[in-house]
Amino acid sequence: MTASSFLNIRPAYCFNRNDLKSGSFMSPTLLPPGTAADPQQRVRVTLWLLLIVNAFNFVDRQIVNILAEPIKNDLGLNDTQIGLMTGLAFAVVYTSLGIPIARWADNPKSNRVGIIAGSLAIWSGMTAICGVAQNFWQMLLARIGVGIGEAGCTPASHSLIGDTVPPEKRGSAIAFFGLGIPIGSLFGMVIGGVLADAVGWRIAFMAVGVPGVILALLLWFLVKEPRKDGTLAEAAARLKQSQAAPRASIRETIAEVLSSKVFIYATLGASFVAFLGYGKGVWNGIFLIRTHGLSLTEVGLLYGVSAGLGGVAGTWLGGWTSDKFGIRKPVHYMLAPAVAMLLTVPILLIGYAGPVWVAIPMLCLSAALSGVYYAPTFGCVQLLISPASRAVAVSLMLFTLNLIGLGLGPLLFGILSDLLAPMAGSESVRWSLYVAGCMGVIPAVLYWLASKNIGRELNEKAARDTALS
Repeated sequence: MTASSFLNIRPAYCFNRNDLKSGSFMSPTLLPPGTAADPQQRVRVTLWLLLIVNAFNFVDRQIVNILAEPIKNDLGLNDTQIGLMTGLAFAVVYTSLGIPIARWADNPKSNRVGIIAGSLAIWSGMTAICGVAQNFWQMLLARIGVGIGEAGCTPASHSLIGDTVPPEKRGSAIAFFGLGIPIGSLFGMVIGGVLADAVGWRIAFMAVGVPGVILALLLWFLVKEPRKDGTLAEAAARLKQSQAAPRASIRETIAEVLSSKVFIYATLGASFVAFLGYGKGVWNGIFLIRTHGLSLTEVGLLYGVSAGLGGVAGTWLGGWTSDKFGIRKPVHYMLAPAVAMLLTVPILLIGYAGPVWVAIPMLCLSAALSGVYYAPTFGCVQLLISPASRAVAVSLMLFTLNLIGLGLGPLLFGILSDLLAPMAGSESVRWSLYVAGCMGVIPAVLYWLASKNIGRELNEKAARDTALS
């Protein structure tokens, strides 16, 4: 799959033509009657802009990975400080703010488009400020600022998608949104590597930060909140209807998600996927520089592009698998990421042991397999959790995922690299990545356990919904 062919995919693939002609997909959503004349255009604009926002999310989050080595050299940092800067400090703020912002997004009176646009403006501005940091503490505070902004993106976006797309197509829609992760990571690596070699890492931060503020304005003006769109009478009627429905308290939401074994196993599985993904995301580039002697530009173009395209393919595959096989037999929702993560173990060990022409394709294939988890995991939240609790449920999943994954992955592998340095020298990163490769077995087991319970839980939820209706 090439970048150009993928970018020609239309978000309308979330619906078939009969759905669009009949308008049957409107009933399970909050799309207002005033927009029924052109629902396809509305959905296309919303999904494409949310995809671009998510891509900016990961450009700004991941560009620090490719810039880590020159930042270390200029500011005099060690590998543990690199891990703290790229991981834990960012993740603690990101996860702490995620739940209250998601609670805000679940409020029927909130404007989720405004939440997303404001968050985008904050994290983009703080990314640009990273370019003027003069020491470790200034860089750390700037990255914390990025985390504050990014905390408002995913829960509100998932909630907005849930009110725009019918249930049977949400797996594909969430996968489409999730493509922003590999696309953003790809551009972050390429832009960061090329600009760092050409004009320095400081300009690279500023170059990716400023456009995000402009995108925030476009999002605000082009996307309408389904709760508030249409005529004033339509908006008032929908608001009254949503307020009439009982709103789950935070305690009730937590009780609901903790009662689901699938949610718990999938959350832990996704957390270990993220632990390995974020950890390897930081240290794979450093590994290619230290062990194979690649320049920043070469890492960005060879590894960044290949891993990014692999992630795009894997994320799309996860969404396609969810809608194609998961609807027929729910066990496939969780089996797909289980098998994919198990396959990454031998692939990564081969890649880290071989020469650079073996390492690059193996890392690309691993990125593709690691991306399969996204749509099945977050799609299950939309299937298993009641609508009034979905944004908070997503934020609880992201809290665990990012605290374990983003917070601990880069940091612990950095600490491990420092511990191995007296014995392994410059090869300490390679040996820490061997450990990361072997740990792919852990999420595979967790997703397999989730697959054993998903059919029963979906049947129980269907029975409860039928009884309530």
